[in-house]
Amino acid sequence: MDITPQEVAETLSMVSEQNLDLRTITMGISLAGCADEDMGRMCQKVYDKITHTAENLVKTADDLQSEYGIPIANKRVSVTPVAQIAAGCPDQDLSPIAHAMDRAAQTLGIDFMGGFSALVQKGIGATDRKLIDSVPEALATTERVCSSLNIASTRAGINMDAVLLSAQTIQECARRTVDIDCYGAAKFVVFANMVEDSPFMAGAVHGSGEADAVINVGVSGPGVMAAALSELPQDASLMDVAEKIKQTAFKITRAGELMSREASRRLGVEKGIVDLSLAPTPAAGDSVAKILEIIGVGECGGPGTTAALALLNDCVKKGGVMASSSVGGLSGAFIPVSEDAGMIRAAVDGALSIEKLEAMTCVCSVGLDMIAIPGDTSVEAIAGIIADEMAIGVINTKTTAVRLIPAIGKSEGDMLEFGGLFGSAPVMPVNRFAGTVLAHRGGRFPAPLNSLKN
Repeated sequence: MDITPQEVAETLSMVSEQNLDLRTITMGISLAGCADEDMGRMCQKVYDKITHTAENLVKTADDLQSEYGIPIANKRVSVTPVAQIAAGCPDQDLSPIAHAMDRAAQTLGIDFMGGFSALVQKGIGATDRKLIDSVPEALATTERVCSSLNIASTRAGINMDAVLLSAQTIQECARRTVDIDCYGAAKFVVFANMVEDSPFMAGAVHGSGEADAVINVGVSGPGVMAAALSELPQDASLMDVAEKIKQTAFKITRAGELMSREASRRLGVEKGIVDLSLAPTPAAGDSVAKILEIIGVGECGGPGTTAALALLNDCVKKGGVMASSSVGGLSGAFIPVSEDAGMIRAAVDGALSIEKLEAMTCVCSVGLDMIAIPGDTSVEAIAGIIADEMAIGVINTKTTAVRLIPAIGKSEGDMLEFGGLFGSAPVMPVNRFAGTVLAHRGGRFPAPLNSLKN
């Protein structure tokens, strides 16, 4: 389907008046040829492969931004999960690979790099464990590297040993970066049903089923959606609301499709997916919470929030899939607390709790994202929060994730300040009744009956 001049004009209007941007152009790069038993040689191979493959990524993105007038907030790279290439190396500390990735990111001038990751949904191999042990050091000593673990899937169930390890890793990442508001934990996320083509951090990896290099684009646009819905009268029916969401999602996704095609062509790599997620920013008006309130919820987190979010998420997908034949990634509505001014306000006001956010994750794209919790929260409580979210993903055959930030030295009501797209996070209260048994039982939460699809 061709891009029409009218669509270009509408897109420019959305950019100038409603904060439309491309959240990211992300190049996925395979590191399959970088394995080596010598750590130094492997790190050099990783650096060389990334810098050679993505050498024109930033320039191409800047050119596209200038030519089409659509801002591109981030340029990013995702790589093969590092645990998959490090198995032949005897070194216990894998953080030097993260340092090589960080140097490559600095050389290229990109914003973030994902893939210091492992897939442990059914079991933890020796190299997986080395990677997990290396995560706190890797994230504390790099600027742009992100880390992720897939610890559950509908086909495998939940690896409860990995749940506890993840909780301990989150705590240690926070401890290692207390001087920068525990920012290390903001670069670490755990998943159920991780996807192989997401352009969004901190969970982007380059899946083993992908080509050697792929361009994936993540579209934003909560401001556009809010402006469109504000045009409706308050007595408009939910069918009218649904139609408006679908129409607007189509327009937003077409902008991403255009940029995806052009980036792929100019860089000479395969076109991947367009992730049509509504990804908020701390900027005024660029908020998923505001959209829910325009739909009719009194304040985000109040009664009716989950229903409004379900409508939004479903209609965004319905509109987006008509705009591109390559919709993928996570695609829907993100609800990160720290990155959404409306979510921050709702949390401060007491309208939004972690329990309500958990309910909302049953119907939205991802999970509990960028949530600051008191620094003295127990590892068992963190593990319980992770296990609950993993269960939602496993039982409902959807991607869910957890990115928690223990605010060391801070208490409920205090604020963490990250700046930029990460914004600020109010420290939210945590239910203290986790107990001390469940997190330490270990073993595997078995795959649910609905995993038997064959």
